Amino acid sequence: MTPTPFDFRNPDYREVFAQRAERLQWLRDDPTGERLTNVRAFYATNEGIAHFINDWGMTFDPRNADVGLPTIIPLILFPKQWEFIAWSLDLWRRREPGAAEKSRDFGLSWLAVAMSASLCLFREGLQIGFGSRKEEYVDSTKSPKALFWKGRQFLSLLPAEFRNGWSLKDAAHMRIDFPATGSVMTGEAGDNIGRGDRASIYWTDEDAHLERPQLIEASLSQTTNCRIRISTPKGRANPFAIKRHDPEWIARGRIFTAHWRDDPRKDDEWYERQQRDLDSITLAQEVDLSYDASAVGIVIPQAWVQSCIDLHKKLGFEVRGARVGAYDPADEGDACAFADATGVLVNSVTSWSGKGSDTLASTQKVFALCDVLGIDEFDYDSDGLGAGVRGDARSINEGRKLKIDARAYRGSGAVANPDKPIPDAAPRNEKKLPGEVVRLNADYFENAKAQAWFETRARFQRGHRALQMHLRGEDWRTAYPPDDLISLNSAMPELGALCPQLSQATFTQSKAGKMMIDKTPDGGQSPNHADSVVIRYAPARKRGKAYKWDAWRT
Repeated sequence: MTPTPFDFRNPDYREVFAQRAERLQWLRDDPTGERLTNVRAFYATNEGIAHFINDWGMTFDPRNADVGLPTIIPLILFPKQWEFIAWSLDLWRRREPGAAEKSRDFGLSWLAVAMSASLCLFREGLQIGFGSRKEEYVDSTKSPKALFWKGRQFLSLLPAEFRNGWSLKDAAHMRIDFPATGSVMTGEAGDNIGRGDRASIYWTDEDAHLERPQLIEASLSQTTNCRIRISTPKGRANPFAIKRHDPEWIARGRIFTAHWRDDPRKDDEWYERQQRDLDSITLAQEVDLSYDASAVGIVIPQAWVQSCIDLHKKLGFEVRGARVGAYDPADEGDACAFADATGVLVNSVTSWSGKGSDTLASTQKVFALCDVLGIDEFDYDSDGLGAGVRGDARSINEGRKLKIDARAYRGSGAVANPDKPIPDAAPRNEKKLPGEVVRLNADYFENAKAQAWFETRARFQRGHRALQMHLRGEDWRTAYPPDDLISLNSAMPELGALCPQLSQATFTQSKAGKMMIDKTPDGGQSPNHADSVVIRYAPARKRGKAYKWDAWRT
């Protein structure tokens, strides 16, 4: 993968057009045609497809007219888009299905069409299908939203050398033929999806929004070996969400996440505009990839999570404290997750599949991560499969000169500091009202898991409030000292997976009126990324000896 260096936030297409013109002239200056033959042979390979799109593809963005830019522009791929094409082609090679979750306006539909058209230009006998919930979303001669409108646009704007004789007369309604190769792209809509012929690849666009998905599941199961679903989330009660959270699909690499923070065109200023323009449920679901946007009692709202990304930079405070890890072992096929944090800053969360190995193999991986990151102690979830980590860590340490301290955290256990007040987001300098009731940990939380999630919730809420004060020009430090906050490193590779998971858990009350946590309110996969962060910031107990990292807390 070789992404093109380009300033996506301040695009200047003149150099791109100049480079394309130079390359095209170089091809045309060869009277033998050998250059074109060699270039076409490369573009026909799996590796070459993305290069072809990046080298010659065009796209359409009517919003550019507002800022004086051309509306027909080069389709320049950014890194995550290169990854999507490689992921899709790998699924096709393996003859397996996949699901791509996306934030709105990420461009995956354009990529699916461009990739399919490119394959049909260079390879013989392909049949690639597209389906969506309405016919107008698949094909319309007037709407740029339609998939086949995008296809005709992409093909028409290619240099003649690469169209392979294709012209608009080869594009009927819901069908694009490629006479030179005998390949074809076909479209279907509604309940008719999958009723056509067999397909090499079948794309279902906005898959989570299909009206009667059960009918389509049955028909498409006989149509293709490689069905790729693309969608923004819409709750958990649909096949897209079920597949997205299927441990088997995750373990086999069938899930692709395109989070808005992976899009170099977008930044915090863009997100703030979305916050102003969208209702909270739409924002969480279509921008932040939340499958629980309409759930009642979300512990950590996504708006707080987004406020705390690079919070230390936004507020301008120095990160202090020891570097410590937290490990959430895999359970029943879920992913293992390891959080690396320095003080209040979560540097990264690393995940891997624990399927097919015992806890020892994953604990060895944790020790390897600690060695690389310079960590000499970590907390781990000792419930369930995690109970074996203690013995594994002791066994590994026996053969090491530099020991790593593994400390058990039991979410099902009793709360820490039972007679102390519960964590809240009240300003540190706020005075208590006369007669105000102080709620104690033992009276408020059902177990240590609930206490840990609410401790993490309080950190995010304080961070969100501190940022709002900062934006208003107010002194936030006296109300919210840095040690009371949390900050997420925007550069961590798995931030797109961590953010929606932090907003997955919900809370309810037990019969005794104590808070309980439901990490999978609609079923599905446990939020292991988020769990590792929660374990990291769980209130400390007396566990043999004091935590060395606890000194940074107040």
